[in-house]
Formats: sequence, structure tokens, C-alpha cells
Amino acid sequence: MGVTCVCQVPVAEGKSVQQTVEQLHKKLEQLGAMKQGSFFVDCETYHATSNASGQPSKLLYVMHNSETPLSCLALFEGGPFLTADANFDVLMVKLKSHFQNAKGHKVESRGARYRYCDFLVKVGTVTMSSSARGISVEVEYCACVVPGDCWNLMKEFMQSFLGSSVPELPAVFSSKPEGLFVPTDCMDTMSQYLELFSKVRKQQVLPGSSVR
Repeated sequence: MGVTCVCQVPVAEGKSVQQTVEQLHKKLEQLGAMKQGSFFVDCETYHATSNASGQPSKLLYVMHNSETPLSCLALFEGGPFLTADANFDVLMVKLKSHFQNAKGHKVESRGARYRYCDFLVKVGTVTMSSSARGISVEVEYCACVVPGDCWNLMKEFMQSFLGSSVPELPAVFSSKPEGLFVPTDCMDTMSQYLELFSKVRKQQVLPGSSVR
């Protein structure tokens, strides 16, 4: 896995979520990007059923990514996290006396996957409760694993199809103790999706955003 940036792209003025997604597809195809199937990332939220200490309970997020179909990630709010196999979902059902699924809080992003030279681009529609809540764009530079060595190149590439919506350097990279020159891993990508999904949960439902 290379250096990855995940960001939320605003819906174009006067356009729907789907129309904006189609615009992004068109821009990528005009650059010469080739469509390579589809992708999804999802997130289920769980909360502790009891807390003997009297302190506020941390939420537990269980996330899946189509790039790693045989595993899932479990992240406690504020850490720690673990990587488990796909049967972890079954374990969570058995732990229902300790962790309850927060119904209606599942968020997912699904969409098309594009390849352009050493870049992998995923444009997804973010949905919650069958309603489109926004657009996610994931850009991975597969030829490098050190953010500080390739961020300027990634930013230049993203400007070619995102224009002024290019994000800043993801906080997950700069917050590491050793700074920008620590190799990335899949946790960095999922942390960015979790941050995006958390913002989406707080947003208003977009007009005419029902997903069929």
C-alpha cells in the first residue's frame, strides 16, 4: 500500500451528488485514467452497554475495505486499534451483552476505482440510512510509502481533477511522532475514512439524496 489521501469533495453548485460524481469520472477519463472495477469502505458503530468506572464509554468502530476482503479493522475512539479476520463481525454479535450496534449509524462509501500510471483513484458516494451524504475521493500513490517524499506530486495530480478542492496534508501523517517520513500503512487510510464518516454523520441530509 502506498501513500493515500482521503478527502470529502463538495457537491458542485446546482448539481446532485450523482451528477458531481459523474463529472469527476469524466475528468479522470479525460486525463487518461482507466476504470478498474469498483470499491467500498464501510463503518459500523458500537457502544458499550455498561461502564463500571462511570466514565463516558468509548465508541468502537468496525470497518471493512474491499481492498482487504479477508480482514477488518476495529478502532476504539481515540485508540487503540486492531486488525482482525472477517469473522470479527460474528464475534461482535456474540459480544452483544457488552457492545450494542448503534442502529442507523452505519456509513459507507461505494463507487468506481480508476488507475492512472502510479495513481489509484476511488470516487465514492457516501451514504447513511440509504441517503447520499456526500462524495469521497481516495488517491493512492502506489510508488511510494513515505508521505514527505511524494506529497507535492500527489497534490499536483489531485489539482488536475479536483481543482480548488484539493485537501491539505492529512493530519494522520503529521501527527506521528517521527513526522512525515514514517512509512504509511492501511491504518492511516482507514483513520482518514473514519474522520470523513464522522463529519458525514453530523451533516444534514441533502435534498433529493435518496439512494435506490
